[in-house]
Amino acid sequence: MRAAVLREYGEPLDIAAVDPPAPDPDGAVVAVEACGICRSDWHAWMGHGEWADDQVPRGQILGHEPAGRVLEVGDRVETLEPGDRAAVPFNLGDGTCPQCRTGHGNVCEDGAALGFEPSAPGAFAERVHVPRADFNAAPLPDGVSATDAAALGCRYVTAFHALAHRAEVDGGDWVAVHGCGGLGLAAVQIADALGASVVAVDVREGPLELAASVGADVTIDASGDLDPGDDVPAVIEAVTDGGAHVSVDALGRAETCRNSIECLAIRGTHVQVGLTTAAEKGEVSLPIDSMTRWDVSFLGSRGMPPSRYDELLRMIESGALEPGALVTKEVGLEEVSDRLEAMTEYETRGIEVVTEF
Repeated sequence: MRAAVLREYGEPLDIAAVDPPAPDPDGAVVAVEACGICRSDWHAWMGHGEWADDQVPRGQILGHEPAGRVLEVGDRVETLEPGDRAAVPFNLGDGTCPQCRTGHGNVCEDGAALGFEPSAPGAFAERVHVPRADFNAAPLPDGVSATDAAALGCRYVTAFHALAHRAEVDGGDWVAVHGCGGLGLAAVQIADALGASVVAVDVREGPLELAASVGADVTIDASGDLDPGDDVPAVIEAVTDGGAHVSVDALGRAETCRNSIECLAIRGTHVQVGLTTAAEKGEVSLPIDSMTRWDVSFLGSRGMPPSRYDELLRMIESGALEPGALVTKEVGLEEVSDRLEAMTEYETRGIEVVTEF
């Protein structure tokens, strides 16, 4: 089968012929119909993560936001059959650890990250293997296309888990979203669907226009909307009459993380979903005394438990959420390297999806 393989960091991926996967006894093989191209793929492609012992090795098939149709299942698989449609979470759980058993499979103690480690080859390929398929594969309703499901990827489900489960956003809340890439735009749309009022912040006109179209009540161009002496937190505090109840750093830079914390209302909640770059190397200085003084919460969020996908899929099927509205480009496997390169200078907009393999 054809697959996009990481040979050298920052260099074009090798579109190579590799052996197709066969299902483990408890696994399934899915024919990939669509796979999102995510900034986490960019981090892997750039060789980031060595500061956290999390660098993706050379030789890895990248791609972690797939959806498609089941081709084969192992002898022990009970809930899937060939021909079934499924989305595949990037955070693959073993289904047996204490976290998985209590509904937190996204942080499985012995899990694997699809597309980021040799035990879980990724989905920039014609086929992908899903281990422990009964636990990990998410059956797709008829009304959810493969492209829409690929848009869920890691970005949309991470944003949903962050807002609905971790921060428990509710109607009447003000939610600030810092960074309007695919992850930030997902957060905007989801916060709006949960009944919140949304402030979207970016330095690019195009993503801010898209944010407004998917639910942002206020947009702030941090490169042009600020009066002398103002900063992003001050503008958000004025707009929200006291600060955001929940704020999300969807970019992972030191500046956006601090802005997210400093724009909060008293007893507000910051949620970190963006991964840091080589400039931060996983470390950001925080205003700890202020956070303590005002009872501010700092939460991290990664992916979503596979056991809770049905909640999100029901909202999509009902029309309450539209991940497909964030898809701005469909490309072929050969174009993935160019799209990753475009992310280096933040030249992409919305969510881009591979649909030709």
